[in-house]
Amino acid sequence: MKEVILIKNGELALKGLNRRTFEDMLIKNMKHRLAPVGKFKFTVAQSTIVAEAVNEDADLDRAVEIISKVFGIAAFSRAIAVSKDFQTILKNAEEYLADDLMGASTFKVEAKRSDKKFPLKSPEICREAGGYLLNKFPHLTVDVHNPDIVVNIEIRDEYAYIHGKQIKGAGGMPTGSAGRAALLISGGIDSPVAGYMMAKRGIELIAVHFASPPYTSERAEQKVHSLLRQVAKYSGRIALWVVPFTEIQEKIKDYCPEDIFTVVMRRMMMRVAQDICARERAAALITGESVGQVASQTMPAIACTDAICEIPVFRPLIGMDKDEVIEISRKIETFDISILPYEDCCTVFTPKHPKTRPTIQYVEEAEACYDFAPLLEQAAKDARFILIENK
Repeated sequence: MKEVILIKNGELALKGLNRRTFEDMLIKNMKHRLAPVGKFKFTVAQSTIVAEAVNEDADLDRAVEIISKVFGIAAFSRAIAVSKDFQTILKNAEEYLADDLMGASTFKVEAKRSDKKFPLKSPEICREAGGYLLNKFPHLTVDVHNPDIVVNIEIRDEYAYIHGKQIKGAGGMPTGSAGRAALLISGGIDSPVAGYMMAKRGIELIAVHFASPPYTSERAEQKVHSLLRQVAKYSGRIALWVVPFTEIQEKIKDYCPEDIFTVVMRRMMMRVAQDICARERAAALITGESVGQVASQTMPAIACTDAICEIPVFRPLIGMDKDEVIEISRKIETFDISILPYEDCCTVFTPKHPKTRPTIQYVEEAEACYDFAPLLEQAAKDARFILIENK
């Protein structure tokens, strides 16, 4: 009995002539992510990818857990591959799904016959297999609308595959299929969720974190590492750049009006992050901003921030409320890390009375009081690189 993982790639099926490129990228991502638990080979047929362990000591339980978090997969299931002899199919269905069938009260059989040379058509497979299983498990009854278990039989070119329920995958597009972007990550709830959502659309993440010692602690940076490790379980490994930001913040405090301190700080962050994007061949920035959540996230403030940017800024949370963001953060297990009480540089010099409707002219005039360019250039050069693995 050969056990495999059947993977349904969902949205990739709509890609037409480019579909194989996306499938190859998905397979490459899965091979990399599964490497710690065993070597797998992959075959593709009719919008389904079959993952089969090459070595006997491969951990299939762990492989299933990892695959559940790989973007580009709509659904998957553990299955067995057997020869296309109908009696063999029936016997293996009985044995492989015995525990599930014994624990159920109702069931139905669903069949797909991709190999049109197989002598039985799909309705006949369902009828014959259903009768066989009813005879072997007499406590069961058939329920075609809401069964406790569905017995799936797929007749494909080389094998017949037998499996129970399908498990919902992470969805989205394969990581890397939409290019690279830099996530500006603090230590809060929003930015890890923003990174997760853009990675789901196929973007390969790099991350930029601004540290301001002694105002921020080493624990604040370690918190960011922990958040990115959780996101990396979905996105794959992330290149993190930690930017020294203390001197820049102090100069902003000394030379700029307090009411626009946060807006000026965000503009400086964008300038440094764009330098890192050029170095990393990233084509956009990602932030966790939501309209009206804080004073620096009003429409005029966002306009002032965007005016300094020469590349797109993606804000996937822009129309979401906090409860919606928290729900996703709990799902990806970043929430409990985000609420740890270690301050980031965004909260250290928060003005008491921030200006909610700044103008670009007002902000630019304030910035002109000091030449920030050398400090920004040096901060980008001094950024520390850390590779965050998906462990």
